[in-house]
Amino acid sequence: MPKVAIIGTTTWGTTLGVVLAHKKVDVRLWARTEREAISLRNTTPGSTLSPDVEFPPEHMLVTSSLAEAMTHADAIIMAVPSQSMRQNVNLIAGYLKRWMVIISAAKGLELGTNKRMSQVIAEEIEPQFRPRVCVLSGPNLAAEIMRDLPAATVVAAEKEFIARKAQRLLSAPNLCVYTNSDVVGVELGGALKNIIALGAGMADGLGYGDNAKATFISRGLTEITALAVALGANPLTLSGLAGLGDLIATCASPLSRNHYLGVELTKGRSLTEITDSMEGIAEGVTTTSAAWDLAQEMGLEMPITEKIYQVLYRGHDPRQAAAELMNAEATHELAGRRWTLFSLFRRRRRSA
Repeated sequence: MPKVAIIGTTTWGTTLGVVLAHKKVDVRLWARTEREAISLRNTTPGSTLSPDVEFPPEHMLVTSSLAEAMTHADAIIMAVPSQSMRQNVNLIAGYLKRWMVIISAAKGLELGTNKRMSQVIAEEIEPQFRPRVCVLSGPNLAAEIMRDLPAATVVAAEKEFIARKAQRLLSAPNLCVYTNSDVVGVELGGALKNIIALGAGMADGLGYGDNAKATFISRGLTEITALAVALGANPLTLSGLAGLGDLIATCASPLSRNHYLGVELTKGRSLTEITDSMEGIAEGVTTTSAAWDLAQEMGLEMPITEKIYQVLYRGHDPRQAAAELMNAEATHELAGRRWTLFSLFRRRRRSA
């Protein structure tokens, strides 16, 4: 059986470890400290991880030794927060071998550079290993997958055989894994949907109802597709699992940290107060800043991102921001400043 090193004891990293261990994959989950490793080894049903899940110790080793985790691994899953991805890749870079597949399971953009996680990874590893990088994204609420509820996801790589190798590794009875070659679209779908989930949470917190939330979701999808296409993605990818699928799950579920944060903002709590009280990270906060920077740099119109940015970083009132979005002057729904989507639509109409 293959051996997998998972870097990061995030909820998602731990969930993937449990899923793989249950299919008898040899999993090494790396914890940064021995204290954390001991705590995870002692996880029992009823813990905060999940009320009815415990680690399968015969196939899953939690270790604080990076060498022990990485030695003889066939694949490495990077399940760390986006803002610490570069640091963690630097730690594992010296252990990489030519046969290893490197899977990014993070959904975010790096502050300062605004780069996707696969770009960050590629910059920190030797050129010979870069073709073996792939990304994992989709409607994957960890708490449901941990409870063995069915789900699907997408793994994308530039080389098809790498995506298929990761697909075989990750597929499980309750996790259907599709492949894609659009790394840009899959990554951006997973990252940018968190911005829209913040807005959907605000809509729910304000009691706007399902019509308003559906508006946030559908307009949000158009907006993030416009940015993704401008950065080189296939627009069809954003209508799939890594785009629309992930967007629906994150905007609709109370299990979503980004949705929760949006709801809590409408209660008058500060961003710092909310994030300090949360277990885990709401990636939408930093992604909003990175996406806003990209929109300014490219001259793209992104009204939802703009309003969420103002709420998070300029102290604007969520109620006012939501009202302004709902009452915005409407044009053609595919029209936006420097949106390739609308130009494609017009060209197709002329040729029809």
